[in-house]
Amino acid sequence: MKTFYELGLHYNIVRAIADMGFEEATPIQEQVIPVAKTGSDLIGQAQTGTGKTAAFSIPLLEKIDPASDKIQGLVLAPTRELAIQVAEEIARLGTHTGVRTLPIYGGQDIQRQIRALKNRPHIIIATPGRLIDHMERRTIRLSDVHTVVLDEADEMLNMGFLEEIQKILAGVPEERQTMLFSATMPPQIRKLADQFLKNPVHISVMPKSVQSPQIEQFYIEVPERQKFDTLCRLVDMETPELGVVFGRTKRRVDELASGLQKRGYLAEGLHGDLSQNQRDQVMRKFREGQIELLVATDVAARGIDVSNVTHVYNFDVPQDPESYVHRIGRTGRAGREGVAITLVTPRETDHLHFIEKVNKLRIKKRPVPTSAEALTGQLQATVEKLTDTMETGQLDAYLHVANDLLDNHDSSRLVAAALKLLTRETSDITVELTPEKPLRTKKVHQGDGKGNRFGSKGRRDGKEGFRDGRRGGRGEFRGEFRGEKKRKQPVDKDRFVRQ
Repeated sequence: MKTFYELGLHYNIVRAIADMGFEEATPIQEQVIPVAKTGSDLIGQAQTGTGKTAAFSIPLLEKIDPASDKIQGLVLAPTRELAIQVAEEIARLGTHTGVRTLPIYGGQDIQRQIRALKNRPHIIIATPGRLIDHMERRTIRLSDVHTVVLDEADEMLNMGFLEEIQKILAGVPEERQTMLFSATMPPQIRKLADQFLKNPVHISVMPKSVQSPQIEQFYIEVPERQKFDTLCRLVDMETPELGVVFGRTKRRVDELASGLQKRGYLAEGLHGDLSQNQRDQVMRKFREGQIELLVATDVAARGIDVSNVTHVYNFDVPQDPESYVHRIGRTGRAGREGVAITLVTPRETDHLHFIEKVNKLRIKKRPVPTSAEALTGQLQATVEKLTDTMETGQLDAYLHVANDLLDNHDSSRLVAAALKLLTRETSDITVELTPEKPLRTKKVHQGDGKGNRFGSKGRRDGKEGFRDGRRGGRGEFRGEFRGEKKRKQPVDKDRFVRQ
């Protein structure tokens, strides 16, 4: 997989992506972005949660002229919540571009939206029903739109929005780029594509089953501030021959490597800021066993091909299902058995279950290890080392000192002291890590687990949102929906409320 820098994106967008903590493009992003940048129409088939929002948002942002006061981009979404989240994603990606975004949806006072439109947004993210209302009031004109995105098109058709979509697209210039994204491709979607897209490029990124009998997969639910201690206990319990610890960002990798070193572990970090020479040195130490834990970002780990990696620790949940597959693939190689353990905060469990669903696998839950279990694991490893050393011989130079000690001290206490000396005691060494924002997957329509941020959707609790294209005040999205036209279908399209 490529980094966003390798995709040839504008500096301001790469900068925003880096601010968000991402380096590597997901498969849908890697395939869609280059095609979208050419201006071709395209159909993207991918499950929600694989990063498709960024896949269409990034090329859309690159085409916007911030100096213009016209609406240049239009994204249609089936529900108000999705519209809000897509708007938030685009706003974050466009932080340094000067591009203004505005979500338009039912349930919010239409006069308030009309006032917000006076700020001249460049991109409108809308539910079909409310956008039609604005078009009929002539408060939104689409005559300068050059790019249209139909997000979750299958959902919009299932909800009976076909007529609205047709009417909206009829009001957009024919000379435009149209991108359609859908998890499924029923006949209705193909018919819609045939009607409104010109020679579209079809890009499909569908999940593959990830079943590897050589890799045991577990997750542990633990609060963010307890993750580091939990990782240390896991390492003490399982004494990996070689282990890879995955962090989400370069900062996280640096802090993890430093913290592990403070507690006496042989650990070093690997990320994109290292020179090739530094990277080669770290990898040489890892292959030769001079370090037991390699702490890495997804990007840096791409070239890791070490057959005797016994454990993978996902300190941070991977951003998308494909990244999970690549991470755990670092172990269980060459017919060997491996263990993959993911640390999940309570707010990230839905995202982990989404990864399970997409990859068609089951990750077993494990309890948080205790200090006693960690000590037991360390003692067992220490005893094995002592026994191995004793069996290898070449102890003559030490025997006279050992005999003197036995003459003056109780043998049991002497062995206990040796075990204590050889066992790591880390409880009195405090390590503080900078908290990372959790990845969360939004549940929609009876909790079907769909998600769509940079590989996952965030939850919206109704407490904050967009006001004139920016974060708004408390209570902005509360209340029943008004102003939406009744449809022929039994579903209330924009009456989506989190249960």
